[in-house]
Amino acid sequence: MKKVALLIFLAILWNCKEKEATDTIAENLKTYTIEQMMDNENVWGGSFSPDLSKLLVTSNRSGIYNMYTVPVKGGDFQAVTESDSSSVFAISYFPEDERMLFRMDNNGDEIYHIFLRDNDGTHRDLTPYEGARSLFYRWAKDDKGFFFGSNKRDNRYIDLYKMDLATLTPTLVYQNDEGYNLEAISNNGKLLALSKSINTNDSDLFLYNLDEGTLTQINENQSANSAQDFTPDNNGFLYTTDDGSEFSYVMQFNIADGSKQKVMERDWDIMGTYFTETGKYRVSYINEDAKNTIEVVEVDTGEMMSLPAIGNMDITNVAFSDDDSLMRFYAGGSHTPSNLYVYDIASGEQTKLTDVLNKEIQAQDLVQAEVIRYQSFDGLEIPAIYYKPHQASDSNKVPALVWVHGGPGGQSRQNFSSFIQYLVNHGYAVLAVNNRGSSGYGKTFYRMDDLNHGDKDLKDCVEGKNWLATQSEIDPEKIGIIGGSYGGYMTMAALTYTPEEFAVGVNLFGVTNWIRTLRSIPPWWESFKDALYKELGDPNSQDSLRLRAISPLFHTDKVTKPLIVLQGSKDPRVLQVESDEIVAGVRKNGVPVEYVLFEDEGHGFVKKENQITAYSKILEFLDVYLKEDKGEPIQDGSTMELQTETE
Repeated sequence: MKKVALLIFLAILWNCKEKEATDTIAENLKTYTIEQMMDNENVWGGSFSPDLSKLLVTSNRSGIYNMYTVPVKGGDFQAVTESDSSSVFAISYFPEDERMLFRMDNNGDEIYHIFLRDNDGTHRDLTPYEGARSLFYRWAKDDKGFFFGSNKRDNRYIDLYKMDLATLTPTLVYQNDEGYNLEAISNNGKLLALSKSINTNDSDLFLYNLDEGTLTQINENQSANSAQDFTPDNNGFLYTTDDGSEFSYVMQFNIADGSKQKVMERDWDIMGTYFTETGKYRVSYINEDAKNTIEVVEVDTGEMMSLPAIGNMDITNVAFSDDDSLMRFYAGGSHTPSNLYVYDIASGEQTKLTDVLNKEIQAQDLVQAEVIRYQSFDGLEIPAIYYKPHQASDSNKVPALVWVHGGPGGQSRQNFSSFIQYLVNHGYAVLAVNNRGSSGYGKTFYRMDDLNHGDKDLKDCVEGKNWLATQSEIDPEKIGIIGGSYGGYMTMAALTYTPEEFAVGVNLFGVTNWIRTLRSIPPWWESFKDALYKELGDPNSQDSLRLRAISPLFHTDKVTKPLIVLQGSKDPRVLQVESDEIVAGVRKNGVPVEYVLFEDEGHGFVKKENQITAYSKILEFLDVYLKEDKGEPIQDGSTMELQTETE
């Protein structure tokens, strides 16, 4: 009994200390402006220069994305491009000199072109095909060219080309008349891995021999199959599949005799695996409960590389130099943006190249997310990621938001989000739900929303709200819903079909008319269109009746709660008319509606100036209509509409 009493005492003491620490953080908490929070830098990519002295990266430190170089031993970033309109995304250094490739579209229209930056700083569009998008695939093994895809011949299908570096002229390698998706190219350039979508989860996988013109199907059963990499000797081909399993694992197909063997399996989806340039290492990414787990194996020995330890952060991405002597990696977490490091494999020395957290922000003021699970209306377990404000407590209840990811079929992940941290810092709890139909939790869970959108998946979101309402730190009367793209649709579905469940809605470029959206998908999605129709419904068939029934646009008379809508006019996926019409429809109800339209953004906002405008307007809206502690709510359906136009 004395031992039990002692344990109880120690538990009480620990809880008291934990509460004391939490109270101290809350008392010392600083709140930040949107300008401060968006001044966290976002750096990604990292191509080693041929002499291994520098990395070529992409950063938004200028306000939009541009290319920079940074010494691998540490030092200042040097700007390579200085675009002030369309974002520039680095692809790679050339293999044998310091020329560079980058891609750029027109303010978010997703019609990418591949550009060359020469050593004298001049730029050249290598794919100047009007209205066609071009995608970089890989460098040729002999370093004399690169492979890229383009739909210039037929805007529905991506053909394969090889760009000769000596002449900078492309040659057609594979004409894609059947609507295949190109997924991998062998090191000797003789084999292509092609896929054909069956539905949004499953696809058939093929190897195409360019010399012989033969096509060999790899998978035997309907399953999710994805090409990964060819073995360095070109004798084998790695792919992931969920055949006979809930989660994807790695298989090897032996090209000579067609035999197969399992290479790797984990308790979660293996999202990708590839060999480094020399073939010494194989890198694998596992989607472990909504965050990346990375494994690097030495191929000859099978030994697992010990990755560097970076405090309480996770390594989220790695890449190797061509000679496998250096590894660059990113480390971060839900509570901190990812920094870039270089790791010398032989010496074990690691060098931090960036410090992306705004120096005006105290790290302890940011919130680390917690993975939780709750039961939905039918007993199904729903995973979610919970951000609890430091100032939230039993005695200081806070408002909350159910956050719905894009897709359908996306996943909220344990990544850093300046926007979410901004909301949480200002006293809003956020529950990012992974409703049925989300990826990462097995194929059965993924398929549960097929031809059922706006119904059971919406009920999962409502149950997320109900879970929030039971938390002692949450004000149950002040819970809203927010989402972008498909999450924007879920926001509008919630306000339309469950009008009394959520106090407010935040719709970022959400679908509101499924018939129009499915009929107007970009032409380069042609190979995936039938798969989308199988999941969502065919708008040109009797499915149109159901699609109309689940489209909020046709039921705006049911909306009774305040709404803010944000949209980019260049968006090729969710057209501006979707947002224009939903705003007009809801306004007829006399419901407060705010509309923020950006003339120079596409599907998502990438310019810092626009992000600052968008997210500050969302917080102002929430403070008035959800928190109800700033100013007076707009009455009688009068609205604010902001249109921004940036040259």
